[in-house]
Amino acid sequence: MHTKENACCCSFDDCKLTTEWLLSRTRHRPKIAVVCGSGLGLLADNVPNKQSFRYEDIPNFPVSTVPGHEGCLVFGQIKGKSCVFMQGRFHLYEGYSLCKVTFPVRIFKLMGVETIIVTNASGGLCQDFKVGDIMVIKDHINLPGFAGQHPLCGPNDERFGIRFPCMSDAYSKDLRKLVMDITAELGYSNFVHEGVYCMVSGPNFETIAEARMLHILGSDSVGMSTVPEVTVAKHCGLRVMGLSLITNKVSLDYSREEKVNHEEVLQISKMRAEMLQNVLITFIARSHQVEAINDNSCMYSNAV
Repeated sequence: MHTKENACCCSFDDCKLTTEWLLSRTRHRPKIAVVCGSGLGLLADNVPNKQSFRYEDIPNFPVSTVPGHEGCLVFGQIKGKSCVFMQGRFHLYEGYSLCKVTFPVRIFKLMGVETIIVTNASGGLCQDFKVGDIMVIKDHINLPGFAGQHPLCGPNDERFGIRFPCMSDAYSKDLRKLVMDITAELGYSNFVHEGVYCMVSGPNFETIAEARMLHILGSDSVGMSTVPEVTVAKHCGLRVMGLSLITNKVSLDYSREEKVNHEEVLQISKMRAEMLQNVLITFIARSHQVEAINDNSCMYSNAV
């Protein structure tokens, strides 16, 4: 079994080895990757023609240590399109370097993935949000990045991307429009909103003072993941679409007595899993409507 490693970066050769190992063991050649957040691994359970690999069996892969993150890489087809699902992601608070947290994204790029869908469970800061709402992520605030915890720190490998990537359009406007159109067609408009996601490192939930600060900064929801993967995906030239399930209301009031816990997060995730699955299946089936733009392609076939 692989153990946690805190090396400051994962080399291109590490990524190459892992990519070769996976490609030699699956017939799937996915163009779409889905990262399943807390309690959302159910999204991959019913994928046709499924082929699954446990993280601990994949060379160089970290392992999930958090309840609600199953720890499997699942290949399959949705509406005739080859996809790969991460049933469980990795977090800074687990002790992994951000290089390890984002390692799978670079593997996806080398495998030929063009679009990545990130999902997560988050706490609602926007007062208009209700528990169970779905937020389409239009932008993010990388709070750990302000303190130097950034997945692109260290030597830059041009085979993956440029030194100073632009993040002002990290979440594809065209993909956001597509998913908003789909949710309207499915009758979900009353609980789907666009918003700004803020990442904190965790593992504790936020204090009231911290929550108030994040709200003032313009955050609509807060969580402990997603931003590193999106940053590296954008660095690699992937298109990104993000969905955040609001699993609790973050307290901004000292008089409130409710306390958030991880079990509640998983329970709400399970409740909304079917609706999220409907959105994703339709989105994947229609994603061809938005042309892929590869700014700095480094697919395995032409990068090695």
